[in-house]
Amino acid sequence: MSALLNAPQREAIYYLDGPCLVLAGAGSGKTRVITHKIAHLINGCGISANNIGAITFTNKAAKEMQERVAHLMGGRAPGGLTVCTFHALGVRIIRQEALHCGLKKQFSILDASDTVQIVSDVASEGDKGIAKQMQWQISSWKNAMIPPEEAVKLADNELSFAAAKVFGEYERTLRAYQAVDFDDLISLPVHLFETNDEVRERWQNRLRYLLVDEYQDTNRAQYRLLRQLCGVRGAFTAVGDDDQAIYAWRGADVENLRLLQKDYPKLRVIKLEQNYRSSRRILEAANTVISHNEKLFEKTLWSEHGPGEQIAVTNCRDAEHEAEWVAMKITAHKFEARTRFKDYAILYRGNHQARIIEQQLRNQRIPYVMSGGQSFFDRAEIRDLLSYLRLLLNPDDDLAFIRSLTTPRRGIGPSTIEALGRYSASRHVGLFAAMFEEGASVHLTPKQLEGLREFGDFINRIQYRAQREPAGQVLEDLLLAIRYEAWLFEHCGTREAESKWSNVRDFVGWLTRKGEEDGKNLLELTQTIALISMLDKEDPDFDGVQLATLHASKGLEFPHVFLIGVEEGMLPHQSSIDEDKVDEERRLMYVGITRAQRSLNITYCERRKMGKESRVCEPSRFIAEMGGDIKMNDRKAAAPVTKEEGKARLANLMAMLESRDKNGAG
Repeated sequence: MSALLNAPQREAIYYLDGPCLVLAGAGSGKTRVITHKIAHLINGCGISANNIGAITFTNKAAKEMQERVAHLMGGRAPGGLTVCTFHALGVRIIRQEALHCGLKKQFSILDASDTVQIVSDVASEGDKGIAKQMQWQISSWKNAMIPPEEAVKLADNELSFAAAKVFGEYERTLRAYQAVDFDDLISLPVHLFETNDEVRERWQNRLRYLLVDEYQDTNRAQYRLLRQLCGVRGAFTAVGDDDQAIYAWRGADVENLRLLQKDYPKLRVIKLEQNYRSSRRILEAANTVISHNEKLFEKTLWSEHGPGEQIAVTNCRDAEHEAEWVAMKITAHKFEARTRFKDYAILYRGNHQARIIEQQLRNQRIPYVMSGGQSFFDRAEIRDLLSYLRLLLNPDDDLAFIRSLTTPRRGIGPSTIEALGRYSASRHVGLFAAMFEEGASVHLTPKQLEGLREFGDFINRIQYRAQREPAGQVLEDLLLAIRYEAWLFEHCGTREAESKWSNVRDFVGWLTRKGEEDGKNLLELTQTIALISMLDKEDPDFDGVQLATLHASKGLEFPHVFLIGVEEGMLPHQSSIDEDKVDEERRLMYVGITRAQRSLNITYCERRKMGKESRVCEPSRFIAEMGGDIKMNDRKAAAPVTKEEGKARLANLMAMLESRDKNGAG
């Protein structure tokens, strides 16, 4: 096993005398270190898998880690091993310590649109955009462990004043719903561990050794959770890279790296600098760019791969030309190098840049797949179904109650819901419980009550079955009972209804399989759905060009990368230039460069449309910062061809491809 490892990797795996920070440069084999260390702790040190926790930032990373540990352990992952995201660990802690958190075990986990809705209701703010910004501000305070009374003192502009005013009420509303938001999944365990010695020690004894992936992406609350779990012993290995800290806007705090050294004076720092991914030229450009940032830890990536192709920088006339050029270049390169479409990635700073690229790829019949698009769970039809599942799990969830009561419509109008709302508020109980109370008949007519209670009885019957029968069967019967398919076809055009129903079928199929695989009933599955940001629908065999924002590309690698829109104002983003925060944008550029294994093409536009205006663009400062070993292509050489020329070129290319196929080349 150790023959496949280099010396620093071996040191990181076998060091167990205290807290350890592994500075793992891009492509330096950090997952290999974490998985081998887990295997060593179990096989070499006799530590039970039950006492080991590996914490990641995405479900995808957790899944990959589990598979790799299983491979190292002879094909089967050790039972009892905890490999999950920070938030999934938080759910586990809160569920087991619900009583100490003032919650029942069947609490709801609300997602972003639910929490924005609550802020909007509490603040009486009709503008969803403003409510979203207020929720974002509240989330930032919660990530930094700042309570409502403190937030009031820290507010320094109109928006933060408004957010601070509703923060306390927002928290009370969550608790009334027996619900938590994503930030609570970290802050509630932290608060619990900091105030309850017995609970903290129970969890410290349960998780005796922790491994934390992507440590540079932790926020302050996550760092405090780590400290509480590790205690003074500091039995942990944190793996991270300060050069890839690109999530400050999401509350990540690169200062946590500095804090580790302060809080754990005996911290062992081990650097992984050998890169197994990229050619030497790509690494030199990445090292040169990032050297312009102030460093927390000095490190230089190197590789045993050859020098590789020169990095090419091409200036394009505008975004249309840029998209045309990239699509043509991929088609030609694929033909010459006999590669697959999945070997190429097009990366960009903002989602808005993807539209023109998509158009061109479709025009040239190039298949593609997008990362970080709309989450499957944000679709209206999936949210409709989820509202029923959330209500089955937790009848106190008023948001879920209202949505499921009114979708499909049951002849229960706003005035009925309003009257029930007034009564439930006076009794300090949830809407679901209120409609069954004797006193409700004073506030609602018999007809109104009959409709409500009929719905309530239906939910109770399904809930009884949901705890006892297979998830798939209960779901099918639920959809049938509410006539959801028929309702879609009555309310949407045929094509739209077919597409929505197909998504519902996908979702039901996925939940059915998951229930069977994990041995979970519908209620147990529902509580974990909120943690899955995207259904595992990515087909690894699909041969398509990958489109992704730079943020979404972290952790991925591709033989050939096109990094587009590398202009001042775009990358670095104008707001970061205005606020003098270019360092984080430089790290984004570094992440983009280090996704490439063999070739890297960079483009920038001379003009770009901003709304109806067209403005002159400057190449990004990061291009000059990459050093001299770069091939600059003049746009005259990359001049766009006329449509006729383009068609003729494409026809020639297709003819060549066909003749090659006929002659059996491949």
